[in-house]
Parts: sequence; C-alpha cells; structure tokens
Amino acid sequence: MHPTLFGIKNCDTMKKAFRWLDDNEITYDFHDYKKDGIDKDAVTAAIEQHGWETVINRRGTSWRQLTEDTKASMNAQNALTAASENPSLIKRPLLLKDGKTYLGFKDTQYAEIFE
Repeated sequence: MHPTLFGIKNCDTMKKAFRWLDDNEITYDFHDYKKDGIDKDAVTAAIEQHGWETVINRRGTSWRQLTEDTKASMNAQNALTAASENPSLIKRPLLLKDGKTYLGFKDTQYAEIFE
C-alpha cells in the first residue's frame, strides 16, 4: 500500500513534499482536501497520535478567522468538526504511512520516514 499525502495542491509546503517524494522516486497517493474533503479516519488518527493542538494550524489565517468562542472550546472532537468544515485548518502536509501519521514537511524527516 502506498503512503498517502493529504493537503491542498497549491500550498507551498505541499509542493516541497511533492517534489521531495518525486525526486526520491517514491510512489504515493494524494488526497486533495479542496476536491475530496478531509479523510476523517486520517485526521482522527493524526489527532490521536499528535493531539489536536499540533494537527490544527493555529498560526494560519483560517485559525484567526474562527470566533473566540470556537477557539476557546476547541478539543479533539471540535477540531475534527472544524477541520471537516474548513480543511485549511489542518497542518500540511499530513502524511499517512504504515498506520502512522506525520505532520509538516522537512527534508530530514522525510529521509528518515522513507529510509
């Protein structure tokens, strides 16, 4: 089974991940949040493995646009709901490989994951 990369195609960090995977001739599947919505199982696994505080990008515009009440009441379940309604909240890329999730992109991290 191929690893799956989740995210938004036009995101700069996603483009770096695509380029790294392609340059290293790694076959992968891509799940585009904008076209396909989120994969609730993958996002749930990421929240379980990393915590909602890491999965939800609290530095981005999408987070800042949430109401203060929504931010204050955020927890794992609410994070999944918010991510379903606005996939841009999810830190990108989200990589699913062998049942484990990885967030963000760094050359060194991907080199370790795919060694």
